[in-house]
Amino acid sequence: MSMTVDLSDRVAVVTGGTRGVGAGIAGAFAQAGARVVVCARRPPPRPAPHGADFRAVDLRDPAAAAEVLGAVAEAYGRIDVLVNNAGGTPYRLLGEAGAERHARVVELNLLAPLNATLAVHGVMSRQPEGGAVVMIGSVSGGRPSPGTAAYGAAKAGLESLARSMAVEWAPLIRVNTLVLGMVRTESAHLHYGDEDGVAAVGRTVPLGRLAEPAEVGDACVFLASDRARYISGASLHLHGGGEAPAFLAAARDGRGAGWAG
Repeated sequence: MSMTVDLSDRVAVVTGGTRGVGAGIAGAFAQAGARVVVCARRPPPRPAPHGADFRAVDLRDPAAAAEVLGAVAEAYGRIDVLVNNAGGTPYRLLGEAGAERHARVVELNLLAPLNATLAVHGVMSRQPEGGAVVMIGSVSGGRPSPGTAAYGAAKAGLESLARSMAVEWAPLIRVNTLVLGMVRTESAHLHYGDEDGVAAVGRTVPLGRLAEPAEVGDACVFLASDRARYISGASLHLHGGGEAPAFLAAARDGRGAGWAG
């Protein structure tokens, strides 16, 4: 049985879809045949990737989210998929900034996806085929995240929100979370240094490297497709095997042995 996914009759909206992980997601949906709309606060420096339709919007504003996504639905006649990818955070220890700065991180990574999803709910719920929502989560939501604590808290909340939406909006709308580990993007050097630094960080991952944006896109396409028609309220981890516990590295360094033992 072929595993080819054909989304040629679908309309997919990818927030933060102009660069990095978002561009990889947009490309995967375009490759699957979907008509792709990408949203971001600022237009890309060049035409939107993969021939996508670009719409400027600050999703932290509920009215703006409703207006722009309503216009997308009117232009295309439907919205079948929403991928809530927009987000991010600077490195900032909790005690080094006021509460309002941390609140902005929560606003971008939790409230903006909520606004976007509420905006498409009315569209998807009126479609006989319903729709699918994919939240882009993070491993930071399931472990301590010093320096990005507000981001981790927001991503933890996003997973919880997705599970509740999956229950409230079933059976027409499926909602899942794709929980990401480290991804190699054009800005990887800002986090991990030069090529040697990126490679060194990649070696800490059990699969030996960082994920590529296209691999994130492939997972999103799967979750949005009929291949995942009975998957809802789930969290799919895309992290290359996760992170080995620190005590294993300490034990290895202390005795010059491997991971086992």
